[in-house]
Amino acid sequence: MIKSSFKWMFLIVGTMIGAGYASGRELWQFFGPESGLAIVLFAILFSICCYTILLISYQYKTTDYFPVLKILVGKRIAPLYDIMIIVYLFTTTIIMLAGSGVTMEAFQLPYWWGIVFIAIPVVVVFIWDIDGVLSINSIILPLLIVGLLSVLISFIVQQDLSLIGDIQKQSNWIAAFPFTALNILPLVAILGAVGEQIESRKEVLVASIGSGLILGGISLLYNNSLVQIANDIIVYEIPLFAILKHYPYSMFLFISVLLWFAIFTTAVSGTLGLITRVKHRINLPFWMIALMLIGCMIPLTTFGFSALIEYLYPLYGFLNLYILSSLLLYPFLNRYKSK
Repeated sequence: MIKSSFKWMFLIVGTMIGAGYASGRELWQFFGPESGLAIVLFAILFSICCYTILLISYQYKTTDYFPVLKILVGKRIAPLYDIMIIVYLFTTTIIMLAGSGVTMEAFQLPYWWGIVFIAIPVVVVFIWDIDGVLSINSIILPLLIVGLLSVLISFIVQQDLSLIGDIQKQSNWIAAFPFTALNILPLVAILGAVGEQIESRKEVLVASIGSGLILGGISLLYNNSLVQIANDIIVYEIPLFAILKHYPYSMFLFISVLLWFAIFTTAVSGTLGLITRVKHRINLPFWMIALMLIGCMIPLTTFGFSALIEYLYPLYGFLNLYILSSLLLYPFLNRYKSK
C-alpha cells in the first residue's frame, strides 16, 4: 500500500513541479511578499482536491479524465472543460519544451538543442505506456525534491531568513485559490488516467496528504527565498538562477540538471493526459501518438518562456475556479445525493 501511495504521490508532484514551478517563475507570478498564509491554504486545498480526484478515479476505475470531468461539472459543461484541458495540456507541454530550450541557453548552447534534447526522451518513455511514466517519476522525483530542498534550506540558512515572515502581513492570501485552480486542471487529466490501477482508499489518502505537504513545504521555502532577491528576478528569466548565483558553478550545474528533469517529468505528464484522452479514437501505440503530438508542439515553442507563463497561467487559474469549487464541494454533495 505504501509503495503504491508513493507512486501516485510522485505522479502528482511530478505533474506539478515543471518548468514554471521548479524555476520559480510560476510561484513568483502568483505569490511573492505577504503570501505565507496563501501557501498554507494552497497546501490544504490541494490535498483535498487530489483526494477527490483520486477517489472518483478509484471508484469508477477510469482510464482517461473525461468520466471524472462529467462527475465533477456535469454532462453539459464537461465538453467545454474537456476542450480547456486539451488546450491546457497542449500549451503547458509547449511551455515545458520551451523551458528545456531556456535551460540549455544557460549553458551557452542553442535554444533548439534543448527542444530536441527533451522531445526525444519524452517519446521514448511511452514505449512502455503508463508504466514507463510511473517508473520515471519514481526515480527522478526523490532526487529532485531532495536537491531543491537542499538549495533552498541552504540559502535560507546562509541569508538568515525567516520561514514564515510577518504573520500579520498576509494580504495576498486570496492567491491560494487561482493558484490551486490552475494546478488542479492537469491533475484531473493525469489522475483520471490511472483510476483502474488504484487498489484502495488508503492509497488515495496517503498520496493526497503527502503531496500537499511536500508541495506546501517547498513552496513556502521557495517563495521566502525569492522575496529576498526580488530585484534580481527582473534580470533572470528563470528566478532559480538568481538564487544559484550565490553558489559555486558545480551547484549551478547540478540544480540545472534537476530543473531539466522537472521540466521533463511535467512534459511527460502532459503528454500522457493527451494520449489517454485520444487513445480510444486513435488505434496506435502510445509512443507513436506522443511522436505526433510533440511534432505539432515544437514549432510553437518560439514564444517566450516567461511570456507564456505570464499570460496563460493566470488566465487558466481564474477560469478553473469553478472546477476547484466542484472538487471541494463534491464530498458533501455526494453524501447528500447518496441519502
